[in-house]
Amino acid sequence: MTTELLSVRGLTAGYGAAPVLREIDLTVHAGSITAVLGANGAGKTTLLRTLSGLLRPSSGEIRYDGVSLHGVPVEQVVRRGVAHVPEGRGVVTELTVDENLRLGGLWRRDRAAAKQTLAEVYELFPPLAQRRRHAGHQLSGGERQMLALGRALMARPRLLLLDEPSLGLAPRVTAQIMGLLRRLRERTGLTVLLVEQNVRSALSVADQGVVMSLGQVVSTADAERLRSDDELRHLYLGF
Repeated sequence: MTTELLSVRGLTAGYGAAPVLREIDLTVHAGSITAVLGANGAGKTTLLRTLSGLLRPSSGEIRYDGVSLHGVPVEQVVRRGVAHVPEGRGVVTELTVDENLRLGGLWRRDRAAAKQTLAEVYELFPPLAQRRRHAGHQLSGGERQMLALGRALMARPRLLLLDEPSLGLAPRVTAQIMGLLRRLRERTGLTVLLVEQNVRSALSVADQGVVMSLGQVVSTADAERLRSDDELRHLYLGF
């Protein structure tokens, strides 16, 4: 029996008078990978920003592990186990790989546990271990994406909100990142909410797909069904 880790009901949010998200309903089960799909402007990034506390909803409810996140500051959302990797691989380019990773676990009081997590991240991302003394600006795009993921994992999240990890990456590197998400789920039980425009890559690792259009959810189904639904793919996903 699966456990509901994230529950979103009637979520409406935006940046001004006109909402970007309208009455969003979404359920994410523990240990699953859920892909949020849709064209540019569908509201996918706004959804992740609202879930992580960067944007306050105008109405609706977000419950994480059975507890409301209404009014919870961003830093407390992180401490409760939610990590957000935004689009653009926002690493601190002036800092080394090691310094960037340590930033991700800075709030953790158990130094020994944080050190162990750092070792696990380096084991998970061998290229980062090899370049731990290199500055962020010296890394390739794929290595920066690994660093952004690794920094998020330093917080020991239960839920990872991941925005467009394949953006600007070569197909080979994209396949590596998607394979890594699958391994993380299998190895640690990590739950992933994945926003991705590379629909084929996302559905190759996802258990469930949520299709958005113009700020609304138009379909929720298991990934295999979405892959085989020609009408839905042509209408909303562009392939």
